Amino acid sequence: MASPLTAGFCQLVHASEDSPEGVKPTLQVLNVKRINTPNSSGADRYRVILSDGSYFIQAMLATQLNDFVEDNELDKNVVIKLTSFVTNSINNRKLIIILGFEIVPWTGDKIGSPVNLDPAEAAAAAPAPAAAAAAPVANRGNASNARQQPAPNRPRAGGNRDMGPIFPIEGLSPYQNKWTIKARVTQKTDIKHWSNQRGEGKLFAVTLMDETGEIRATGFNDQVDAFYNVLEEGKVFFISRARINIAKKQFSSVNNEYEITFESGTEIEPVKYTFKSIGDLADVPKDANTDVIGVVKEVHELTSITSKATQKPFAKRDILLVDQSGQSVRLTLWGKTAETFSHADEPVIAFKGVKVSDFGGRSLSMFSSATMSVNPDIPEAHSLRGWYDAEGRNKSFTAYNNSLAGTGSATVKPSEIKTIGQAKDEQLGMSDKTDYFTTTATIMFIKSETFSYPACANKEGCNKKVIDEGGSWRCEKCDRSWPEPIHRYILSMNVMDHTGSFWITAFNEVADQIMGVTANDLMRMKEEGDPALDKYFTKAAAKTWSFQMMAKQDTFNDQVRVRYQCRRISAIDYPADSAHLIQQINAMSL
Repeated sequence: MASPLTAGFCQLVHASEDSPEGVKPTLQVLNVKRINTPNSSGADRYRVILSDGSYFIQAMLATQLNDFVEDNELDKNVVIKLTSFVTNSINNRKLIIILGFEIVPWTGDKIGSPVNLDPAEAAAAAPAPAAAAAAPVANRGNASNARQQPAPNRPRAGGNRDMGPIFPIEGLSPYQNKWTIKARVTQKTDIKHWSNQRGEGKLFAVTLMDETGEIRATGFNDQVDAFYNVLEEGKVFFISRARINIAKKQFSSVNNEYEITFESGTEIEPVKYTFKSIGDLADVPKDANTDVIGVVKEVHELTSITSKATQKPFAKRDILLVDQSGQSVRLTLWGKTAETFSHADEPVIAFKGVKVSDFGGRSLSMFSSATMSVNPDIPEAHSLRGWYDAEGRNKSFTAYNNSLAGTGSATVKPSEIKTIGQAKDEQLGMSDKTDYFTTTATIMFIKSETFSYPACANKEGCNKKVIDEGGSWRCEKCDRSWPEPIHRYILSMNVMDHTGSFWITAFNEVADQIMGVTANDLMRMKEEGDPALDKYFTKAAAKTWSFQMMAKQDTFNDQVRVRYQCRRISAIDYPADSAHLIQQINAMSL
């Protein structure tokens, strides 16, 4: 089988001063290891060794992707396609920060015999990866495209000049030369003045936060004049061309080993609003971020949910937004924002970067990277306020429901169709009861190392695991020994649709359909070293099925998680699916 890996990528990274543009490489994971030092958010950090078939390179996984490791989706020998990444240089060694990836189907075998790339070898001309010519330019964020050059030592007020790739705060270090962060100002100090033997001066500090962590930034003297009035609490900015130093912990309580110092060439640009009408949210893809502005029609009571990852409670509060479109949408506030929200006087609020969900039709969530501004002094807010006071207050608004956007639903029924993203977003399986749903997905990867277990040979259907006693296999339940067991499938598969992926388990009857061969025959091939073994796994991958799923809460190593088990599968019924889509389209036009 031809190697799917992007040849020459490691050499390209070492030879490039900045992150390679226009490349989305396909690489193999050689190892994943948790490192002991947590990041600023307190989450674990994972080091990943990536191979292009000839060489390997070190990488760090962004903490928002930790679930892939904890769910065993990102593991040894898994092949992935990097959809978003940046590179760092540390002691003449390159490090990749993985910001996004897709899992690529593979048999599970290690590809090639990769070795560590010596920096001296990397100085030679690096071959262009085979995929580079056809790959689209990697997304570096809207802020990284052509911006105008600002006047020196002046705050950025707009424009679109290239400020460098968008970095997560957790990925910043003193070894980077060209970077941009997109961060919210969560705290700003007063201007402080000092006088000593070396002279007089002034300074101020801000705390900056994105979805990966927070960092302190300080401006001195001229930078106080340039940036103090620009950096407003609660607003989001693009910041670049500043110096990163080791944090002085005696002056800061921010949990980050580094801090930022503004310099004469520092560029700070406010992130501009691009509002989407509430009535047009049905056209926004699920999981996309958007800006909205609306009047708060309702404020619901503060509640809490328990995080499935940390088992810690999180505060949440729902509010209802309306605008001139005549549509309403539910927006969820989280954490301290939910706890402190007390605006019951129907204010106008502008939101930046809220996440769109199709839960219940269309809904919005405000996570840590999003911002809100109450009664902002902008034309859109003034217009909305005037309309609402004149006529909107007495209008009836149409709530989003399942006839307006997709097939999402807030209720769970055994026959209900769900995408993988919906199943995760709705936390199916995290309650005390078992949840059932049906999803259409493609098999991306099947674990071939352990695909079955030795079961009791009792024809009456015991199916319990038997114990090897050296020449015989004993069943504790039947209290009998057998010369040979009957191997039964316990197949672990990664399946994917357009919204995401998850690991599922298929037992014997379902796995027989998927593999097209019995577990007994497959185990015999494995024991005999039959090369046909791999062909069955390759043939079974990349096929699309309709999976009838069961989601149930499970505890492993004191950690609560969801186990997804496939109860039945069936081939895709394209006429029935088409009829269902036509029904949904007709409902949308009513």
